[in-house]
Amino acid sequence: MAILKERAAKGQISRRQMLQGLTALMGTTALGAGAVRAEEGRLVFVNWGGDALDAMDEAFGQPFTEESGTRVLYDGSGPTEGAITAQVQGGRPTWDMVDADPFTSQSLGRKGMMEPIDYDIVDPAKQREGFGWEYSSSAYFYSYVIAYDATKFDTPPTSIADFFDVETFPGKRSMYKWGAGMWEAALLADGVAPEDLYPLDLERAHAKIASFKEHVGAFWGGGAESQSLLLNGDVTMALIWNTRASLLDKDTEGEISFVWEDGIVGPGGIGVVKGNPGGAEAAMKYIAATQAPERQALFFELMGNGPSNPEADSLIPAELRKYNPMDPENLPKQHALDTDWYEENYGDALDAYLQIISA
Repeated sequence: MAILKERAAKGQISRRQMLQGLTALMGTTALGAGAVRAEEGRLVFVNWGGDALDAMDEAFGQPFTEESGTRVLYDGSGPTEGAITAQVQGGRPTWDMVDADPFTSQSLGRKGMMEPIDYDIVDPAKQREGFGWEYSSSAYFYSYVIAYDATKFDTPPTSIADFFDVETFPGKRSMYKWGAGMWEAALLADGVAPEDLYPLDLERAHAKIASFKEHVGAFWGGGAESQSLLLNGDVTMALIWNTRASLLDKDTEGEISFVWEDGIVGPGGIGVVKGNPGGAEAAMKYIAATQAPERQALFFELMGNGPSNPEADSLIPAELRKYNPMDPENLPKQHALDTDWYEENYGDALDAYLQIISA
């Protein structure tokens, strides 16, 4: 929602996109934050709103409708764990599919609230190795990367150690309010080898963050905030999503840039709600349709998220590949989130993290 507002204010929304937005508000194709009722011959996909509504519709929904006859509606009300639970426990879910973290789908699936992914329909060969789960199929990728004010440094940072080095790279920092990726960053900066990150040593990570907190100008909670902190000069470096870092690099013509080194890359996934009104088979066919490499490449161009199907990497225009977290040039510089660890530990870890940063 924030990105959409920003782009509209800058005049970056075309007439076609404006019409799509009006359609969303009228509740036809993309439904904004409104809920929808079950209806035969259609699927309801719940994501986090904003540009993702139109981007998913253009890249995935419209082509799927053309080839299957099943209409896909996008609801941006947000598939939180509590909301998904309420859908299932209510006994009459109106949602079919959700854009939920894989560890959320896994946790709910083990409680009988998500359909297992049917890998006879969804092609595991069109997923990156290690990124297919019992109750979630990878849909895209994102990274937490070091974004920095290039006007403040003669030499750019080249590692997460530089992010924590305020003597060589002076200035305030910003980190993510909700913990994910920050534990890994703290441990890497404290000397933990990438192959030894998991299981995360939370005590060590929290000690590192607590000792560094005086240098953190703000803990951001949303993408727009992470951008404004750098644009306004409040911080000289921030650990932010690569999608936001890419926007900053483009909008400032490199005055605010970023590096892939020691980025923390994580997957977004599609889960299917147990007892979904459109049927599990139709939902699996939609997931399979999103795996088409040309659709994955288009979604990257629209949103900046890395493709889940590696065959899409070569379809991305050469001038845009530097923004793809999964590009063969960029991926080896990063470290992957361990979804299994997050499934088991995220809730307690976040509680402890919030106590530290709010103290």
